[in-house]
Parts: sequence; C-alpha cells; structure tokens
Amino acid sequence: MNCLEFRRLKLADPRRLTGAARTHANACAGCFAFAQRVDESEALLERALMVPVPEGLADRILLRQTDAIRPRRRVFALAAGVVFAVAAGAIVLTITPSNDAARLAIEHVLNEPESLTTFRNAESPLFHSIVHAFGGEIKEPLGRVRYVKLCPVEKGTGWHIVLETPQGLATLILVPDQHITAPESATVAGWSARAEPTRRGYYAVVTGSEGTTSLVHRLIEERIQWNT
Repeated sequence: MNCLEFRRLKLADPRRLTGAARTHANACAGCFAFAQRVDESEALLERALMVPVPEGLADRILLRQTDAIRPRRRVFALAAGVVFAVAAGAIVLTITPSNDAARLAIEHVLNEPESLTTFRNAESPLFHSIVHAFGGEIKEPLGRVRYVKLCPVEKGTGWHIVLETPQGLATLILVPDQHITAPESATVAGWSARAEPTRRGYYAVVTGSEGTTSLVHRLIEERIQWNT
C-alpha cells in the first residue's frame, strides 16, 4: 500500500482501517501524522454536532430552503454545467497568474460540484470551531453555512466550506500547516480564486467572478480576525 491509497482509505472511513493500512501507518511517519490529524478533525466534528439545536431551528431552515428554491435551481444549473464541461473535456485553463494555491482551490471546487447544490453539516457550530482552530475569530457572521467537509488537498487535508454571503455563493477552503509567502490569484474556466496566507496555513476564496471573489475576500477580512 502506498501513501495515496492509505490517505484515501483513511478519509473514506476514518474509524475502520484494513490491516494493511494500519501496517502502512505504523511504518510511515507522514501517514501516521496524517491519520492523527484526521482523527482530531473527526473528534472536533463530533463535539460540534453534539451541541443542542435550538427549538424551532429545523422549521426555520425548511422555510428558508423553500424561499431559496429558485436561486438554488440556478446554482444547480451552474454546477451541472461544470460537470458536463469536465466530462466533455471542454474546460480550458486560463490561469492568471500561475499560482498553485489559488489554482488548486478552483480545481477542488470543479472536482466537487455537489458542494454547490447540497447541504452538509449546515447551520452547525462546526464552522466557528474550525475557524477558531485555524487561528481566527469570527466577529460577525459571513452568511449562511451550507456545506462543511474535510477534504484531501495537496500534501494533506483542508476544510471545504460553502457559504451564502450577501454577494452570493462562495467557497472558502482552509488549508492548515501549508504556507504561501504572498497573496495569490487565479482564474480557471471562468472561476476566480484568491489565496491568502495566515499564521497557521492559508485560506482560499472561490467564486464565479473576479469581482465577487474580491468582495467576499473583503468581507472575510472585515469579519474574521486572524491571529498574527
């Protein structure tokens, strides 16, 4: 078993590993550390989901989902277009400039289009816990949290978060323990990303246009205080 196979297995089912996977982790320091980070993230998720849900929250969520049917249909059509383009091999990369962190963030969104049309760990305290662990403090809400998932990224894992902001849907990817030296920007297939360094790693914002990405980035800078 190689490292990539181990990490896929660990992310697919963190609590159940094959004998071969356990043997690999015991022999590979990098994968052993990776497994520990995944276990810590799973524990964080469990603690966050154990927080009591306020009475009537489910009814309020259903009401807002009903009110948002039309916007979500538009988002679904956009995501379906991404899937079709990938399947047809029609996506042409136009990266400006060629910056890996921002480019990889867009590629991650393109490879997970369901994040724009589904709800996962929505309306839970998990987002605040993740930002806090990442060295940030949320001073004001960014918007409605729709999707939160721990995903494999280059050389590790990162949190994939989708928010309904005043500027529309935006993806926020938090990548701990990996660092960039300066802000990065990229455009791929009409999608725009901006990556920003923080003390504990970097974060990337991905939206459907450069203007929206700039506005969401400004919103994050105004409403999240990153420890320096």
